[in-house]
This record gives sequence, C-alpha cells and structure tokens, in this order.
Amino acid sequence: MTGSWPQKLPGLIRHSVRFFLPADCAACGVPLTTDPVPLFCTTCWETIAPLRLARCSQCDRPLPSPVALTYSPTHRCHRCTVRPPAYAKAWTLYPYLPPLQDAICLFKYRGKVSLAKPLGRLMLKALPASLDIDLVIPVPLHPTRLREREFNQSLLLADQVAKHVGRPLSFTNLVRTAPSEPQSTLSRKERLKNLRRAFAVRHPESIAQKRILLIDDVFTTGTTVNECAKVLRKAGAEAVFVLTLARTIESSVVPDRILAQRANGLLGVLRG
Repeated sequence: MTGSWPQKLPGLIRHSVRFFLPADCAACGVPLTTDPVPLFCTTCWETIAPLRLARCSQCDRPLPSPVALTYSPTHRCHRCTVRPPAYAKAWTLYPYLPPLQDAICLFKYRGKVSLAKPLGRLMLKALPASLDIDLVIPVPLHPTRLREREFNQSLLLADQVAKHVGRPLSFTNLVRTAPSEPQSTLSRKERLKNLRRAFAVRHPESIAQKRILLIDDVFTTGTTVNECAKVLRKAGAEAVFVLTLARTIESSVVPDRILAQRANGLLGVLRG
C-alpha cells in the first residue's frame, strides 16, 4: 500500500456510501460524489472567503468605508469608543453568509459533527499571523444545553485551534452557571440582560496573568464573548482575545460580489 492510500481512503468510503445512499449538497442541491467536505460540494465550499473589509481595530466590526482607516489605522467604531469591550481584540474571520451559514447551522443545530474539522480548517486558514497567547478557552454551554446538544461546538473548534498554535486548551474552568434563552432570538438589550452573571471561573489562580484566546462560532453583537471576557479579566487574566469563525454583518457592508453569488445561487436553485 502506497503512502497516498490513507489519504484516499476516506474519499473512497464516502464515494461508496453515496452510491447506496445518494446525498445532495446542502447549499446548491447538486448530487455529491467524492467531495472532501461532508454535505457540501467543492464548488460551494470554495466560495467561502475571509472578510477583507476595513474593520474596527478592537471588535473587528466591518466599517462602511475604508476611508476611516486612511489616517487612523487603529480607528475604533463608535460602539467601542463609547463603551469599550472587556476583551483587548477580536478577530472575526468570515462573513456569516451561505454556504458557511448553512454549514454552521447544520453543525450546531443538526448535530452534523463531521463538519467540525472542515470548519476548524477554515479557522486555521484565516488565523491572525501572530497570536501571543498562553491559553485557549471555548465559550461554554450550560449543562442543560450541553445535554440537549450532546456537544459544545465552540469546544470542537477550540480544540483544533489549540493544537495548531501549540497552547493548552482549558474547557472546564470557565463555566456557564445560569441557563438562558438562545441569544439569536433576542435584541441587543435583551442579550445583555440574558447573560448578566451567567458565567463564572472555577479556579481563578490557573488563569492569573494569562493571555487568553476565547473561541466561539459566531459573533453577532459580541455580548456573549464580552460577558465571558469580563469574568476572565475579573478573575485575574492579563488580557482576553476573541476569535470567532464567522460574524453577522450589515447588508450595507457586504461586498457586491458576495451578494451576486447569493443571487446566482438562489436563481440556480429555483431553476433546478
């Protein structure tokens, strides 16, 4: 057996399974064959591209115009200026748009954990050039939610990041102490109230003076990661940095080419 066979084996197995159990791409609907990413065709997956917009130097929120950074490369958005977040810096790697949005929803809400590695590879592909950190921590789930879902999607992503950067992964120290409504269903004001006193650190001494990288899947308003950062800083962390796979962004700052791709994709589905 040549050295390439172990690499070819998963694709051959997937091809055999799909011969007996046909499946379609979750994004465009075309039949899948030996595509390397579960549930998605290569064509759709390759349309996922990192954010290239001008962004706030602290929360990484896309700015309406790149002019804001012309004379001030460290320009912060109005929200960060008025109410600075507890974290030192956030990186949000991809826009939360299809097909990545479809993949995250299947992964998170439908239990398609086979997408953990492909999504993790996307994170590693777009990691900031230098991360000066001591410890990696995922945003925790409350035990009730964890029992329902049976896995923490942020932990699966954080595990891959920690291995890649060669730093310890801590997933039992930062805990969620109070159950809450899903953040995706709430307004910003409701999110703040929903998460108040929802997190705690079990062993503050283990994070004292540490530079922590906090991992989550989607950055919406930033309320969740900011509440986690507050608790970590209060427990003695030197600094907290945030890394999320994707973020929701206003349609006004979505590049025209992405909107065109989405329109073409919808048209293709309708014609199909």
